[in-house]
Amino acid sequence: MTESPRPPTPVSAIADPAPLGLAAFALTTFLLSAKNAGWTDGTDAWLGYAFAYGGLVQLLAGMWEFRNRNVFGATAFATYGGFWIGLGLYVRWVAPTAAATAAATKANPEDLIQNDLGWILLAFAIFNTYMLLWSTQVTAAVFGVFLTLELTEIILFIGNFSHSSGTIKFGGWVGVLTAAVAWYTSAAGVVNGMDGRYSLPVGSPFGARRTVEASPVPQ
Repeated sequence: MTESPRPPTPVSAIADPAPLGLAAFALTTFLLSAKNAGWTDGTDAWLGYAFAYGGLVQLLAGMWEFRNRNVFGATAFATYGGFWIGLGLYVRWVAPTAAATAAATKANPEDLIQNDLGWILLAFAIFNTYMLLWSTQVTAAVFGVFLTLELTEIILFIGNFSHSSGTIKFGGWVGVLTAAVAWYTSAAGVVNGMDGRYSLPVGSPFGARRTVEASPVPQ
């Protein structure tokens, strides 16, 4: 009696979008964090990229992750794509109205904006907390991205609520570290997906069992 051949393992119709999404997140995070850290002398170089790269491209990566049936990646990329688009819209159209609101309430316009940003960052830190927990089941590199991002968001919402420029500047430094970890994870995803001679380690999910090869039995 012959065994029927096993059906071939289905192959995804599209390439892994995660390296693209991570690259978009990393670059936009780097530009904003460089400003928060006090490195830049310009205006808002990050703003256009919040719409086009960190926003639109990362959102597309999230949609492609849905196509790949990757719930974690789809949720992460789509949410942070929306984060960048929403932040860009806030800075471009909502924040300029702070002066009129401040005149009516006799408040400081900058304090109103920082209060808004504090609440935005707090909300995303809540989301990021459970994504940080679930990232332990992806890779160590992805966990590193969410861990540094969690620290960045916590430091920045504390800095904005307390109106502490020093705390916000420190959050900018941690944000640069977040961008560096995301860039590394993106680079690893690119080279590891090329099936070439080079690869970069990303680490195993926490709690994953390591396969130990048995020693050859002497004859």
